[in-house]
Amino acid sequence: MTDNMGSIKYEEEFVLNSRGLKLFTCRWLPLDQEPKALIFICHGYAVECSITMNGTGTRLAKAGYAVYGVDYEGHGKSAGLAGYVPRFDDLVNDCSNHFKSICEKKENKKKLRYLLGESMGGAVAILLHRKHTKYWDGAVLVAPMCKIADNMKPPKVAVNVLNILCKVIPTWKIVPTQDVIDAAIKEPERREEVRANPYCYKGRPRLKTANELLKVSIDIEKNLNQVSMPFIIVHGGDDKVTDPSVSKLLVEIASSSDKTLKLYPGMWHTLTSGEPEENIVMVFADIIDWLDERTSLGNSRLEIEQKSQLDDHKKASL
Repeated sequence: MTDNMGSIKYEEEFVLNSRGLKLFTCRWLPLDQEPKALIFICHGYAVECSITMNGTGTRLAKAGYAVYGVDYEGHGKSAGLAGYVPRFDDLVNDCSNHFKSICEKKENKKKLRYLLGESMGGAVAILLHRKHTKYWDGAVLVAPMCKIADNMKPPKVAVNVLNILCKVIPTWKIVPTQDVIDAAIKEPERREEVRANPYCYKGRPRLKTANELLKVSIDIEKNLNQVSMPFIIVHGGDDKVTDPSVSKLLVEIASSSDKTLKLYPGMWHTLTSGEPEENIVMVFADIIDWLDERTSLGNSRLEIEQKSQLDDHKKASL
């Protein structure tokens, strides 16, 4: 499916992952210019790309970037049990395989590659970076899920019970939780749009999914220092879903020499779509300024790769 929307082109496609599951993918491309760089969307838990992330894709494409998204297994229009994440590593590998297939196309090989992760997608982006530390040129992390606040962690005995139950009833929807839509989205109209979206999962978290998210959060928390790529974090000061203080901790601990934190007093969790329009415009202005500044500096990664290839060629000819 292709749809021209003014200055951008929107396209959809299904691909097969390594386990034979059909995954929904989409892209927003600028029509009248060569893309400045590539941006790969990692969406949050229980949402999807084509509707929930459409505003993000559209705004970034209008700013001159080629933007690509994929619905995870069990999310959106992709195959799999709704809201079920049997293995977080599979989810990360699916994103890695699809995103790298786009990067390695001839027309894209010389373009910068950025990740954009929202909430749980922030964890996906960090793990994609850890998987191939030199591959990605930077990341935009929107209220990232990179550590579970201490007062939110279940006691050790509860974790042990959860591990046992996951082996017996992994898909059961019995994990108690608050209404995340009410807690995450400030604008009432936007809340109703998400509730009306048939591709957003609205049931209780499944046991195995909750366990996978807990394990990933703990792993990322223990290894924040491994984040070495350039990144910007944008986070609402009144976010009740992911703790802004954790984003501050990531900036303090990450080994990256290029790291930026933007905190917005009074804003909630869903910065890119759930706030009043003037707030959303402010957030995207900061994101696009950050992207433009780094893109204008050129592709240092490509220069390093080309130098390495030249050095290898010289050694081979000796």
